[in-house]
Amino acid sequence: MKLIFTQGPSITTRLVAAVLLSIAIMVLDHRYNHLESLRSGLSVLLFPVQYLASLPLLLSESASDAINSRSELEAERDRLHAENLLLRARQQKFEALEAENMRLRGLLDSSFKVGDRVLIAELVAVEQDPFRQQVLINKGKTSGLFVGQPVVDANAVVGQVTHINPFSASVLLITDAAHALPVQVSRNGLRTIALGTGLINRLELPHLPNNADIKVGDLLTTSGMGGSFPPGYPVAEVIDVRREPGQPFASVIAQTTAHLDRIREVLLVWTLDPDIVADSMPIEEDEALPASTAPTGEAGE
Repeated sequence: MKLIFTQGPSITTRLVAAVLLSIAIMVLDHRYNHLESLRSGLSVLLFPVQYLASLPLLLSESASDAINSRSELEAERDRLHAENLLLRARQQKFEALEAENMRLRGLLDSSFKVGDRVLIAELVAVEQDPFRQQVLINKGKTSGLFVGQPVVDANAVVGQVTHINPFSASVLLITDAAHALPVQVSRNGLRTIALGTGLINRLELPHLPNNADIKVGDLLTTSGMGGSFPPGYPVAEVIDVRREPGQPFASVIAQTTAHLDRIREVLLVWTLDPDIVADSMPIEEDEALPASTAPTGEAGE
């Protein structure tokens, strides 16, 4: 049986021919650039295929970048939030320190005005009994305190030391109902007694005649009659004067110059003669006289 088609070149022959043709094409392209237009056309045709082939990788990288960027933004947000809280806390601390610095500066300025020996003390407790106006300070016998010692703040008179422990002391405020303080009207020198009312920042002047020269706005200062406070310490400002016809005494209410409900530091004062303290002791509760009958000479600072 005859073959219709003759057998073609062998595989080796075709391979050698293909290699030689490829080398010839590369030489022609390298030397004469004859295939540049063909290559450009093929690149245009193949670009969509190449883009589609790389699209999954591009999408994966984009998603990864987005996730990483979101994570970084969230971490940055958390860091900034924590930093903001820290800065706000520091700001509050700085404001508190600044306020404390201003209070201490005020106390130091007050000590220069006093002219006597002074010592700064801090309040550590407040009397819980609503009928007692008393505080506890962090200075005591080891600091040289004595019973009856005057206590002031940057603005005015606060009270007197009534009980001393080795490292603390009790201070009776001038607003306590058992405390009496000789004062005078700064405007005209009128002397009287300021009694505590038991209400914070309130004093009363029960021994002034109905026709006494006193009016709202008058400043009350220590008169120095009790022996403890030198004269001239601010005490209170008159805020109410009532004169009832037919009554022998006027009703006079004063507001303390010291902010007794907000004090945190006080000044303990050593007067020029610290031995003179007997006349300045606050009267005991059972010895407190009615406001209308207490004589001026028996109550001290």
